[in-house]
Amino acid sequence: MYVELHTASAFSFLQGASLPEALVDRAADLGYSTLALLDRDGVYGAPRFHKAAQAAGIRPIVGAELTIAQDDLRRSVLDTREGYGPSVSGLGVDRDQRRSVLDTRERDGASASGLGVGPQASKKSWPSAEATWLLPVLCESQEGYRNLCRLITRMKMRAPKGEGALALEELVGCTTGLVALAGRAALDGRRHGVGGLLDRLVGIFGRANVYVELQRHFRRDEERDNEALVALASAFSVPTIATNGVRFATPSERPLFDVLTCIHHHTDLATAGRRLAPNAERYLKPPGEMAELFRDYPDAVARTRELGDRLQYTMADLGYRFPDYPVPPGETQTSFLRKITEVGARERYRPYHDRARAQIARELDLIEKLQLAGYFLIVWDIVNFSRQHDILVQGRGSAANSAVCYSLGITAVDPVGMDLLFERFLSEERGEWPDIDLDLPSGDRREEVIQHVYEKYNHGQGAAPEGPRAAMTANVITYRGRSAAREVGKVLGFDLAQIDRLAKIMNQFEFADPADTLPRQLSAVGLDLNSDRVRLFARLWKEMLDLPRHLGQHSGGMVICQGQLDAVVPLENASMPGRVVVQWDKDDCADMGIVKVDLLGLGMMAVLQDSLALVNGERAGQAGGAGQAGWEEPLDENRRRPVLDTREGHGPSVSARGGGAPRGIKIDLAHLPEDPAVYKMLQAADTIGVFQVESRAQMATLPRLKPTTFYDLVVEVAIIRPGPIVGQMVHPYLNRRAGREPVQYPHPSLEPILKRTLGVPLFQEQLLRLAMVAAGFTGGQAEDLRRAMGFKRSEKRMQQIEVQLREGMARKGITGDAAETIITSITSFALYGFPESHAASFALLAYASAYLKVHYPAAFYTALLNNQPMGFYHPSTLVKDAQRRGVRFHPIDVQVSDWNCTIESDGAIRLGLRYVRGLRQEVGKRIESVCADALQRRSVLDTREGNGPSASGVGVGPHANKERWRCPKCGCDDQSMLERTTNGGLFCNVCSHEAPAATPNGRRFKSLDELVARTGLRRDEVVTLADIGALNAFGYDRRSALWQAERAVRPSGELFTASATINAESAELAEPCDQEISAGSASSALNVVDRCPLKPMTEAERLVADYAGMGLTAGRHPMALRRDDLATRGILRACDLYTTRQGRRVRVAGMVITRQRPGTAKGFVFLTLEDETGIANIIVRPDLFARDRLVIVEEPFLIVDGVLQSQDGVTSVRAEQVQGMRGLDIDFDAHDFY
Repeated sequence: MYVELHTASAFSFLQGASLPEALVDRAADLGYSTLALLDRDGVYGAPRFHKAAQAAGIRPIVGAELTIAQDDLRRSVLDTREGYGPSVSGLGVDRDQRRSVLDTRERDGASASGLGVGPQASKKSWPSAEATWLLPVLCESQEGYRNLCRLITRMKMRAPKGEGALALEELVGCTTGLVALAGRAALDGRRHGVGGLLDRLVGIFGRANVYVELQRHFRRDEERDNEALVALASAFSVPTIATNGVRFATPSERPLFDVLTCIHHHTDLATAGRRLAPNAERYLKPPGEMAELFRDYPDAVARTRELGDRLQYTMADLGYRFPDYPVPPGETQTSFLRKITEVGARERYRPYHDRARAQIARELDLIEKLQLAGYFLIVWDIVNFSRQHDILVQGRGSAANSAVCYSLGITAVDPVGMDLLFERFLSEERGEWPDIDLDLPSGDRREEVIQHVYEKYNHGQGAAPEGPRAAMTANVITYRGRSAAREVGKVLGFDLAQIDRLAKIMNQFEFADPADTLPRQLSAVGLDLNSDRVRLFARLWKEMLDLPRHLGQHSGGMVICQGQLDAVVPLENASMPGRVVVQWDKDDCADMGIVKVDLLGLGMMAVLQDSLALVNGERAGQAGGAGQAGWEEPLDENRRRPVLDTREGHGPSVSARGGGAPRGIKIDLAHLPEDPAVYKMLQAADTIGVFQVESRAQMATLPRLKPTTFYDLVVEVAIIRPGPIVGQMVHPYLNRRAGREPVQYPHPSLEPILKRTLGVPLFQEQLLRLAMVAAGFTGGQAEDLRRAMGFKRSEKRMQQIEVQLREGMARKGITGDAAETIITSITSFALYGFPESHAASFALLAYASAYLKVHYPAAFYTALLNNQPMGFYHPSTLVKDAQRRGVRFHPIDVQVSDWNCTIESDGAIRLGLRYVRGLRQEVGKRIESVCADALQRRSVLDTREGNGPSASGVGVGPHANKERWRCPKCGCDDQSMLERTTNGGLFCNVCSHEAPAATPNGRRFKSLDELVARTGLRRDEVVTLADIGALNAFGYDRRSALWQAERAVRPSGELFTASATINAESAELAEPCDQEISAGSASSALNVVDRCPLKPMTEAERLVADYAGMGLTAGRHPMALRRDDLATRGILRACDLYTTRQGRRVRVAGMVITRQRPGTAKGFVFLTLEDETGIANIIVRPDLFARDRLVIVEEPFLIVDGVLQSQDGVTSVRAEQVQGMRGLDIDFDAHDFY
């Protein structure tokens, strides 16, 4: 019987239309016992294919289609030092390159040589698709699979992302265990006959490992080609074999395949021409049909079974092993782990009491039994590296349930003190590796840690001599609602306006409304449902959802291998410099038994580190000890009141400084006092920007929960999760907390488990303990229960577990209503909820961010703005929230602004150049670097002349470093090595850097012409800077700056010659909001001949320009401009709602800053409107949303009529009518959560 040995899936990225699971399902339906998957230049879909095939009883064969260059690749491309790329092993960066990769001032302009992408590795260096051919290869053995992975890695690591090819000669010596299929490419005249392609393949693979491939797709000249291939095979004594070159599971997927082909070739259906498949023949056909199709070549059909039986390798054993940690002489992995755990435990637990000692001993015994000591040691080593380099680090998730992790300093939560369930983290019955997540500051500090891992395991001590050992897990980017709508719309020829509307309306909200049908959505955007093209769009859009688009990189999953990693899985360059990824995502790695360590970039960690650096007088973003102290200190239960001692409900320890904000001293996260002012702000839900408690749902819960202790905050973090919400546990808990209903327990035996949460299960550990206590589950069985309740919830498995629960409870005498309550509590805990340890870890960050917002708002908001995107709100909302708290902002100014936002000497935040839309980072950094020279020169000049150091030398405000001049190139601050030059500049005798003379008054640039000349600004960048007022310091208003922008970027012509006659009176027009310039700047005003004839912008026009050019404004809120008109129409301000009677009909208006339709809210939509006084929460019924969907989704400003609801301090408006608000021509993108 026929076996299909040439199938490609959607993981060939735009060159296959079916997922691996769909191909396997179809193969099973057709009666196949064996199936081979050969994706393009990779094994991207192999794990999913392997898993699905095993479940379906089909034997999976793995291989790949390799791209081979027709001609020899250039020697420069093939000069690959160990076969990967110009860098050593092609992974990460070498020691000399690390600093430049991490230096954000050089990153955008730096060479990517550290990646294995050398100067020759541009897209132009690689052959076009027409200059390549495909070589299908199949794996016969594990050695063959390893050779395939190495060949793919060699191809990918030296090429830009998405490119690459192999020269046929590169296969020599790398084909053991591989079988090649030679198709029509063997007929090319340049490779025909002796010395031709087939001859070369036989020489490389061996005659027994080459087959000539025959296909029949009813194409022109196909039969002539097949006859020639048969003759060629006979001439070289090579057998023929039949395949169908499958690209989709069923013929009905051919239109989808055509769409993918168009996307791949950047064209549409109307112009794709011969790029499209001529028919739908490349589907998975029944074995009998294939046998009939090749009835004239029966041997070619029979050989598919013979070869299929020969290819016995599966991916069941990849040969992966997690690496051993290099321990001191005389130590084993286990003995060294025990030693350092003992030392850490004595430091963490004072005294080291019996409960902790027993728990640690139990954990260490299990770790030894499961041979996991090396894993813990490597994570410990990463944490130590972070601390030694002053990088905030905190373990989170289930790792916080481990006393060993706590003793090693990996986590900050005492699991013994909190009575956490260790089995949630690790158990013998689970049969899988534990998962330790490390939170690090997002950005450069995390990159240092990632590069350390690359360095240590690819180049440093303990690195495998034969090849790379470390890489990051991939992230498969799939088509979602908006991206699928755009791509299908373009391919079908919709105009751009229709595509934009389709993309907005096709967003997939979390809640799937049965009435919210696709035809209804299409009709809402004005499309004719009777049109064939519209119906085709609807069908193709649905089929494209969740198909792979391309390979990205995981947020931080690192894979480390004892041996050569590319013998386990192919590696390739990520798009980000200094990153290399495996071809599988985290789930695939887990399924294949590959261990990852998550180095997760958490935006709030970066905010805390930068905030503390600003508060403690250091430059934010630079290495400093301010932030790290917060995590080096253990949060124990004896040396001070513990931050996480939840048994008594304590919060962060109150130090000797008292409960208020410390002034004039350094602060750190380990010593934050339990501050009533912080809890007052939390109770008022004034939490925009505060970690984990800033969402609409959290803001609606905080006034009801009224947190007063740290454990209250732990509950707050955990309670707004799908598990507690769907399980209907939120309201009972809040009602019991408020005394509106009694505390009850399903059974007396469960009181110790549920007492702290008033009889309501809120945490994963509680549910697992319920099963263990009430039904006698073991720790491993309880963990199986948790996994069954996971994100990919298995209803069948849940039913099986429910039977086990009932039987277990019956044995313990728990029946009737008590049993039903317990069953309901467990089984309705849908999707997921937080582990208590995870909630405690996040609550610590929530409290720290709230503390900084209360006591150091300027530093906190500066750090927030410098670490976007993150959190729940747009930067515009953060700026307005800060202004309502009394924080002042200065606009962007090229003479003063750095790339990042800074705090100036008057305590105001100066907006950074990073917010100029379209401004290249390297240009922004270039502008900033001029400041580094000019302002630091002024500092030393003032000192040399007997003055004190300039307070503006660093630009971070009253805590700025007031040292004298420091060389911006080498960092030398020895004033004896710095001397003044004859032109008024300075010369560094250490590195020979010469800084030119400072501009007058310490300004960076004397003129707009100089700005353009010294920074390389493009015309569009200058125009945007002028439009937002960033050039006002040159003495221009915005329109004058726009007028002069043309002159600065190109030679003057008739326009500027004619402008010389303009009346000087136009220069007297002033813009009140634009006069943020010093008196000294006025002297640089335009000459009369250069003055602009246009009137200055009005305030409304400036706001429009600000939002167009920055997405925010330092000026008034747009709603303030309409307030008088709105007031006459009875429209309230957001702040007025809090003093308005419950149940009253109200009108409110504002800028839409968030839209949300949670899956747990039964179709209700929640809007957040912002005006100059605050925010208003709007609740939209499902029927109202269906009626006014376009208005709600598309309009940036809304007027809402509705009824005021107010309960327990939570105020909202239940909408009855929604309309767009005209008169504000501002395009603002809300943060939509679907």
